[in-house]
Amino acid sequence: MRTLFAGLAATLMASAAPVLAQTTVIHADGLVVDADSKPMGRGTVIVTDGRIVSVEEGWSAVPEGAEMVHLEGKTLVPGLIDLHTHLSVDPSGEYWRGATTPSEWSVLVAAKNARVTANAGFTTVRDLGSWPDQAMQSLRRATEEGMLPGPRIVTAGRTIAIVGGHGDGTNGFRRELHDTLITDFTCTGAVECAEMVRTASKYGADLIKITATGGVLSQQGRGLEAHFSDEEMRSIVTTAESLGLKVAAHAHGARGIEAAARAGVHTIEHGTYLDERAAKVMRENGTILVPTLMAFEGVSANLGKGFYTPVVEDKIRAVSEYSRTIVARAQRWGVTVAFGTDAGVFPHGENAGEFALLKNNGMSDRAALASATTGAARVIGMGNEIGRIAPGYSADIIAVEGNPLEDVTVLEDVDWVMVRGRVQE
Repeated sequence: MRTLFAGLAATLMASAAPVLAQTTVIHADGLVVDADSKPMGRGTVIVTDGRIVSVEEGWSAVPEGAEMVHLEGKTLVPGLIDLHTHLSVDPSGEYWRGATTPSEWSVLVAAKNARVTANAGFTTVRDLGSWPDQAMQSLRRATEEGMLPGPRIVTAGRTIAIVGGHGDGTNGFRRELHDTLITDFTCTGAVECAEMVRTASKYGADLIKITATGGVLSQQGRGLEAHFSDEEMRSIVTTAESLGLKVAAHAHGARGIEAAARAGVHTIEHGTYLDERAAKVMRENGTILVPTLMAFEGVSANLGKGFYTPVVEDKIRAVSEYSRTIVARAQRWGVTVAFGTDAGVFPHGENAGEFALLKNNGMSDRAALASATTGAARVIGMGNEIGRIAPGYSADIIAVEGNPLEDVTVLEDVDWVMVRGRVQE
């Protein structure tokens, strides 16, 4: 018995002993600390317990016991942020898969895509609509605790839609099948919509996502204008704000964009038919545009291949031309643009293709990098946590060849990734 107690005491003392700090020293030939600063030459970044503790010029000595990462010929850049992803889905025009695939499969798909996304250099994502319930909340925890590789996840959980609108399940089925699949995240009227926001918050949403207008990939041909009433959207935003949550609004049609911005949503996702009148309201309300240009490219590439149903193909053709000037219009009218791709509509891991599209829309290399780092960090309220390589910030760092401030497309080929101080494999 005495031996048992002695062993138990030793175990308790060992568990109570302080854990030695885990320190990583990173050497690289170039260093971009943020999109607003001049690039440095050779530099050293020291990380302890997932936090950046120092950023120094030159290659400093490695303390005893520290891990060494030597990235000769590489440039360190802040980890990238994608404000619009759907980790639990892969591209498919087969809308009926929701009726034939077990929900557990979506969880495995999400875990796979989380790793792919992080390895592509995106160390933080907003996931704006996932299935099944709690899938993304669980993956958020698993990546945070290091159980699974992947980015920091800020999730809306399920999308809130009008009955029969874009986001109301996998529409296109007979009524009895559709109602079996999804019916519980739609609302009618201000009171019911407020309840949906509270329900999303109850189940762990970090923000609220609504489909403020019709959508391109849903099996409907009723246009892309406003869905929610003004009263419903104001109720959604007011309720979300009372819970400390922001609202992201999928919106294509100009009047739907205008109505959502006037109601106080924080971001407009897509913004296809943005016009000067809608831009004025966005500018006055500080509403940010997340243009998701890769989504438009992705769906357009599959036209005429039988990938989508005829009703969806008609909508893709209608938006394709407008999508090529979304960012140029936003910049002309003074609307702030932040980086988001809608990954899941196109293959995960190709997120950085958005940078070339932003450049083609007239955005500078520096502005494009800022949109995916400091700018995106502010959108999710983490401007003092991510988006920079600076002391006190989370150790979210990537390495590439070249200087993204001169050519942002070098971010399409990422050689090394650290998320929260953990090197991704």
